[in-house]
Amino acid sequence: MDGKKSSGGDPARSVALLWGSHTKAGRSGLTVRAIVEAALGIAGAEGLDALSMRRVAERLGVGTMSLYTHVPGKTELTDLMIDTAYGQLYDDVDAPASQPGGWRGAMEFVAARNWDLYLRHPWMLQIVTARPVVGPNASLKYEAELRPLEGIGLSDIEMDSVLTLILTHVEGTARVRASLEQVQQNTGMSETEWWLASAPALEKVMDASRFPVASRVGQAAGQAHNGATDPAHALDFGLARILDGVAALIARR
Repeated sequence: MDGKKSSGGDPARSVALLWGSHTKAGRSGLTVRAIVEAALGIAGAEGLDALSMRRVAERLGVGTMSLYTHVPGKTELTDLMIDTAYGQLYDDVDAPASQPGGWRGAMEFVAARNWDLYLRHPWMLQIVTARPVVGPNASLKYEAELRPLEGIGLSDIEMDSVLTLILTHVEGTARVRASLEQVQQNTGMSETEWWLASAPALEKVMDASRFPVASRVGQAAGQAHNGATDPAHALDFGLARILDGVAALIARR
């Protein structure tokens, strides 16, 4: 998936736009909120490659130049889209911390909500967020996801690192899932169909005496996942190991 940059514009201008009024209408009657909603509609239906200021203007029935009085360009528009999507994660800033199961249950909830976010907005996986989008919703997200880690024996740096590790795991696994879906669309063959077609051919060429461990493990994994991999299993397995490691770190204190 080709990456599109985010947060690459002027920092002061981006922050002012993210935290400014999104409902104030200009001379044309446009608002930032309307522009962002139109952009989300295009990206959701056709992907980020289809998004442009011209397409947004056409969707809103206005001239392209009318948009630039509200949003300087596509980079800033993408930041607004990300921050708007983050606003859909939690109904309340204490939602993660109020989950059963203590901090571990809260982090499982955080992982699940972020996973669902990528399922609803797969265009987000096309964006290379080299720098964070520090908008109001992104800040509330960070606050909500850190609160369950407060007071359990981690330093501030460790709290941030634990959250980063979990979110990176979720995002990486979501990218694998999106790639598999793209391959399925391109080939017309599901992962299960691919595995059923590949397995007999692989058995003929893969000498078990030369690759004894790879043959055994690969066959077991393929049969379990009905394919080369299962992103949902990878998500759950990896998250459990991460949380086990955090629990061990806390226990050593």
